Amino acid sequence: MTGVLDVDRTVAERVARANLLPDDAQRVFRAVLDALSRPGQVQRLATDPASELPPVLLPVLALADLGTGVYVRHEDPHWVDVVRVVTNAPIADLGSARLVAAEGTLSATELAALPRGSASAPEHGALVALAVSDVDGGATRWQLSGPGVPGELRVSLAGVGSDLLAARDVAVAGYPAGIDLLLVAPDGRMVGLPRTTAVTELED
Repeated sequence: MTGVLDVDRTVAERVARANLLPDDAQRVFRAVLDALSRPGQVQRLATDPASELPPVLLPVLALADLGTGVYVRHEDPHWVDVVRVVTNAPIADLGSARLVAAEGTLSATELAALPRGSASAPEHGALVALAVSDVDGGATRWQLSGPGVPGELRVSLAGVGSDLLAARDVAVAGYPAGIDLLLVAPDGRMVGLPRTTAVTELED
């Protein structure tokens, strides 16, 4: 019984920290919009280190609602319960989730399972927040081009799965259907890769 109470107390404490005030939710929403409209340019999610709230969860906490299926993967399963309680959103599997937050990368098979919407309903494609080690100065170097990118832009990432780019290419091949990615560092810095962005891996 003590163990159950401890779990409930842990979730309750985290729910209190994860309940975003309206101004905070609006700032997260704005940062997400900026990241997706300015691909590759670093944006910042406002974070409070004392809250212990993983920054990768912030987009889901700010955007989810009763009608939005969410998928959350974290090494601490309590965060799944926190997101469910705070947002009242249904927890979904990858195949039906419109909002995804994952601590660590998703495999190519998992990315392939994400909803992409359709030509007539591209808004049904998933928005995916992935935790990475860093969004600047890493060994993974990509060149971006497309709408919102001034000419060509290079990004250097750390902690990105080796098959992420190839899997993303498949997921956005049917544009305007596709998925949109947010890559989120532990300090809240974030870059967006909307489905409109062409990405090429640069060799060393």
